[in-house]
Amino acid sequence: MWQLTAGSAVLGLALAAGAVTTAGPWDSGQRKAERSWAAAQEGTGGAHHEPGAPGPQRPTPAPSAAGVLTALASPRGAAPGDLVPRLVPLLNDPGLGPLRSASVVDATTGKRLYGAGDTTPMTPASTIKIATAVAALTALGPDHRIATTVVAGKDARRITLVGGGDATLDRARLRALAAGTARALRDRGVTTVRLAYDTSLYQGPVTHRIGPNDNLAPVVPLMLHAGRLDNSTYGTARRSADPAFDTATAFGQLLGKAGVAVEAAPAPGRAPKGPEAVTVAKTLSAPLSALVERTLTHSDNDLAEALARQTALKTGRPASFDGAAKAVRTTLARLDVPLTGARFADGSGLDRRDQVSAALLTALLTRAADPARPALRPVLTGLPVGGFSGTLRSRFEDGSPGAGLVRAKTGTLTGVNALAGTVVTADGRLLAFAFLAGRTPSADTAQPALDRLSAALAPPR
Repeated sequence: MWQLTAGSAVLGLALAAGAVTTAGPWDSGQRKAERSWAAAQEGTGGAHHEPGAPGPQRPTPAPSAAGVLTALASPRGAAPGDLVPRLVPLLNDPGLGPLRSASVVDATTGKRLYGAGDTTPMTPASTIKIATAVAALTALGPDHRIATTVVAGKDARRITLVGGGDATLDRARLRALAAGTARALRDRGVTTVRLAYDTSLYQGPVTHRIGPNDNLAPVVPLMLHAGRLDNSTYGTARRSADPAFDTATAFGQLLGKAGVAVEAAPAPGRAPKGPEAVTVAKTLSAPLSALVERTLTHSDNDLAEALARQTALKTGRPASFDGAAKAVRTTLARLDVPLTGARFADGSGLDRRDQVSAALLTALLTRAADPARPALRPVLTGLPVGGFSGTLRSRFEDGSPGAGLVRAKTGTLTGVNALAGTVVTADGRLLAFAFLAGRTPSADTAQPALDRLSAALAPPR
């Protein structure tokens, strides 16, 4: 029996581990700065879719997991009556349109502190990614990784690149996969192959209901650079019409550079199975914990759809839009959260048929803050920080009390704006909030109104 050499396997795992280092909750970039801020404060107290271009760097980093854990230990909390005079005038802002709902809860106890239409299902836009992320972590666990593999038959002269649903596959990892494959083939005496690619893991339509769109590539289990046709890593971008074929073509070219010629253009096909099938090489994604953080920080639609399908596969359902919808709902039901009227038409929030209540979003955030559920913590650490990171980087400016203290997932479609996340109060209490608005006149007026609502929960400056 022949297979990939140990060196190639180690290389693939090393690359995956590198991805973990990049995205981990206390490592580089956003979260490293947050750690520095937290250390400095010790003992001192206290689719129109999301834009891809980063905004100006804020001067003050924001608290992250340390602040969350400190807040959970605090014995005090805001009284429900305290929030009414603060939130009601802000919730009546005409920029929020005629359809509004709000929920604020104590994230430690789950006690409802304020609610307005909070059980009414509304279109959540990208805040539904909170539900997608919680379901994936619940079903799969934070250490789950997504594999992209190369499989061969008995004679190894026909190999198949098999997509496992990794929307984060990049050129460096694809190159390592090709190098490992070429090394194993040459050890077998094979220098020419035919290449197939297998996308059978997913079922149903590959095109989202919104149609071809710069917010999302065709939803297939094999894609390079999320099908992006530029050098961007998040936000809108022109997408490949056939990401799987393009990925297989790139893999074939890299094989050639590694010394194994590909006879013809790659063709779709099923990987061989049974005792004669051999896994030649494999590359793994970063752990699910890091994928969730990336999904939430940058509102990554491709990754959100991939996570929903991973949940479907784990629960024995088809990896399709419909299968993922059923899997997410069934998985969330295990957490005893209010699902009345909820609908998960997709994992990303681009589908206007999605429906969730503000109460559901705050319940999910409360579960993520539960010390008894550490596997869900990436939902909190992945939330963008107001005025500092991700889709909130260019918001909460001009001295807003929410800058650096509000962590929240944004939601933006034409006529729909939402914000759901957490904030630590002046007395150290962690609150979870969700504000949903429908038929908004403009994002330019709705987003500042939502920011003011969440900032009203933060300590005054």
